Amino acid sequence: MSSRRVLKAAQAIREVVSMAIITDLKDPRVKDVTVTFVEVSGDMRQAKVHVSVMGDETKQELALRGLQNSAGYLQSKVGNRIDTRYTPRIQFELDKGMQNAMMVTRILEEVLPKDKLSSDSDDAPSEAVPDTHEG
Repeated sequence: MSSRRVLKAAQAIREVVSMAIITDLKDPRVKDVTVTFVEVSGDMRQAKVHVSVMGDETKQELALRGLQNSAGYLQSKVGNRIDTRYTPRIQFELDKGMQNAMMVTRILEEVLPKDKLSSDSDDAPSEAVPDTHEG
Protein backbone atom coordinates (compact mmCIF):
# COMPACT_ATOMS: atom_id res chain seq x y z
CA MET A 1 0.00 0.00 0.00
CA SER A 2 1.46 3.33 -1.01
CA SER A 3 2.20 6.02 1.51
CA ARG A 4 0.37 8.47 -0.76
CA ARG A 5 -2.81 6.51 -0.23
CA VAL A 6 -2.28 6.48 3.54
CA LEU A 7 -1.70 10.26 3.53
CA LYS A 8 -4.85 10.83 1.51
CA ALA A 9 -6.82 8.63 3.92
CA ALA A 10 -5.40 10.53 6.89
CA GLN A 11 -6.44 13.84 5.32
CA ALA A 12 -9.94 12.52 4.59
CA ILE A 13 -10.28 11.21 8.15
CA ARG A 14 -9.17 14.57 9.54
CA GLU A 15 -11.77 16.41 7.43
CA VAL A 16 -14.61 14.03 8.28
CA VAL A 17 -13.88 13.91 12.01
CA SER A 18 -13.42 17.71 12.21
CA MET A 19 -16.72 18.42 10.49
CA ALA A 20 -18.57 15.77 12.48
CA ILE A 21 -17.28 17.21 15.76
CA ILE A 22 -18.44 20.67 14.77
CA THR A 23 -21.80 19.80 13.23
CA ASP A 24 -23.00 16.41 14.47
CA LEU A 25 -21.80 15.72 17.99
CA LYS A 26 -24.20 16.90 20.68
CA ASP A 27 -22.09 15.71 23.63
CA PRO A 28 -21.67 18.69 26.00
CA ARG A 29 -18.21 17.42 26.98
CA VAL A 30 -16.89 17.88 23.45
CA LYS A 31 -16.31 21.64 23.21
CA ASP A 32 -13.42 23.75 21.92
CA VAL A 33 -11.85 20.74 20.17
CA THR A 34 -9.57 21.09 17.16
CA VAL A 35 -8.31 18.13 15.16
CA THR A 36 -4.63 18.90 14.58
CA PHE A 37 -3.53 15.86 12.58
CA VAL A 38 -4.22 12.17 11.98
CA GLU A 39 -1.80 9.24 11.88
CA VAL A 40 -2.92 6.17 9.96
CA SER A 41 -1.17 2.81 10.24
CA GLY A 42 0.28 1.25 7.09
CA ASP A 43 -2.45 -1.39 6.87
CA MET A 44 -5.06 1.36 7.42
CA ARG A 45 -6.71 -0.49 10.30
CA GLN A 46 -5.81 2.09 12.98
CA ALA A 47 -6.09 5.87 12.98
CA LYS A 48 -4.81 8.10 15.77
CA VAL A 49 -6.64 11.40 15.76
CA HIS A 50 -4.66 14.08 17.58
CA VAL A 51 -6.83 16.80 19.08
CA SER A 52 -6.15 20.05 20.85
CA VAL A 53 -8.63 21.13 23.53
CA MET A 54 -8.75 24.66 24.89
CA GLY A 55 -9.19 24.73 28.64
CA ASP A 56 -7.76 23.26 31.78
CA GLU A 57 -6.72 19.65 32.25
CA THR A 58 -10.13 18.59 33.58
CA LYS A 59 -11.89 19.98 30.52
CA GLN A 60 -9.37 18.28 28.25
CA GLU A 61 -9.92 14.89 29.91
CA LEU A 62 -13.70 15.29 29.69
CA ALA A 63 -13.49 16.18 26.00
CA LEU A 64 -11.21 13.21 25.34
CA ARG A 65 -13.63 10.89 27.12
CA GLY A 66 -16.54 12.31 25.12
CA LEU A 67 -14.64 11.79 21.88
CA GLN A 68 -13.80 8.18 22.81
CA ASN A 69 -17.49 7.56 23.50
CA SER A 70 -18.32 8.99 20.06
CA ALA A 71 -15.60 6.99 18.27
CA GLY A 72 -18.05 4.41 16.85
CA TYR A 73 -20.25 7.09 15.31
CA LEU A 74 -17.22 8.90 13.91
CA GLN A 75 -15.87 5.63 12.48
CA SER A 76 -19.14 5.09 10.62
CA LYS A 77 -18.86 8.61 9.17
CA VAL A 78 -15.30 7.86 8.08
CA GLY A 79 -16.40 4.51 6.60
CA ASN A 80 -18.94 6.32 4.44
CA ARG A 81 -16.28 8.72 3.15
CA ILE A 82 -13.27 6.51 2.39
CA ASP A 83 -13.43 3.38 0.28
CA THR A 84 -11.19 0.80 1.92
CA ARG A 85 -11.51 -2.83 2.86
CA TYR A 86 -11.42 -1.98 6.55
CA THR A 87 -12.67 1.12 8.27
CA PRO A 88 -9.85 2.39 10.48
CA ARG A 89 -10.40 2.05 14.23
CA ILE A 90 -10.24 5.57 15.63
CA GLN A 91 -8.27 6.44 18.75
CA PHE A 92 -8.05 9.94 20.15
CA GLU A 93 -4.92 11.46 21.65
CA LEU A 94 -4.42 14.84 23.22
CA ASP A 95 -2.00 17.00 21.23
CA LYS A 96 0.14 18.91 23.71
CA GLY A 97 1.81 21.07 21.05
CA MET A 98 -0.09 24.27 21.84
CA GLN A 99 0.35 23.77 25.58
CA ASN A 100 4.08 23.30 25.12
CA ALA A 101 4.33 26.42 22.95
CA MET A 102 2.46 28.49 25.55
CA MET A 103 4.70 27.13 28.32
CA VAL A 104 7.86 28.04 26.37
CA THR A 105 6.50 31.54 25.76
CA ARG A 106 5.72 31.97 29.46
CA ILE A 107 9.21 30.76 30.43
CA LEU A 108 10.83 33.14 27.94
CA GLU A 109 8.80 36.04 29.32
CA GLU A 110 10.02 35.18 32.81
CA VAL A 111 13.65 34.76 31.79
CA LEU A 112 14.08 37.70 29.42
CA PRO A 113 14.20 41.13 31.01
CA LYS A 114 11.04 43.19 30.56
CA ASP A 115 12.88 46.24 29.21
CA LYS A 116 14.50 44.08 26.51
CA LEU A 117 11.10 42.92 25.26
CA SER A 118 9.62 46.40 25.09
CA SER A 119 12.75 48.08 23.71
CA ASP A 120 12.96 45.68 20.74
CA SER A 121 10.01 47.39 19.12
CA ASP A 122 11.37 50.84 20.02
CA ASP A 123 14.80 50.12 18.52
CA ALA A 124 13.43 49.54 15.03
CA PRO A 125 14.62 52.38 12.82
CA SER A 126 11.80 54.58 11.69
CA GLU A 127 11.82 55.22 8.00
CA ALA A 128 11.82 58.81 6.97
CA VAL A 129 9.08 59.65 4.52
CA PRO A 130 10.40 62.08 1.92
CA ASP A 131 8.33 65.17 1.28
CA THR A 132 7.18 64.91 -2.31
CA HIS A 133 5.21 68.12 -2.37
CA GLU A 134 7.17 71.04 -3.61
CA GLY A 135 5.59 74.33 -3.05
